[in-house]
Amino acid sequence: MTDCIFCKIVAGEIPARIVFEDDAVLAFEDLNPQAPTHVLVIPKKHIATLNDLSPEDAPVIGAMTRAAAAIARERGFAEDGYRTVMNCNQGGGQTVYHIHMHVLAGRALSWPPG
Repeated sequence: MTDCIFCKIVAGEIPARIVFEDDAVLAFEDLNPQAPTHVLVIPKKHIATLNDLSPEDAPVIGAMTRAAAAIARERGFAEDGYRTVMNCNQGGGQTVYHIHMHVLAGRALSWPPG
């Protein structure tokens, strides 16, 4: 996807503060943080929404979740707690149509979310 901002980050065309990378996923600091720690974990493969996942994409969701846990451990908030969020489509709050997982930590997170 040539017009996808996250695909451009994966391709190195747009700079990002990368905090984790492996063969399947990339994680970087959110430019508009909603918590002291706000990292986005994305698959390197373009998948627009959760509705577009195929059975073959299941491993990438696992890789995203493992990356979030690794970031939490590395940054020292795994034991205190953190939140992961994936939004789907406009009504769910998705603004970039490349699936991504928000990793939020560093303050008390209320429930229900906004």
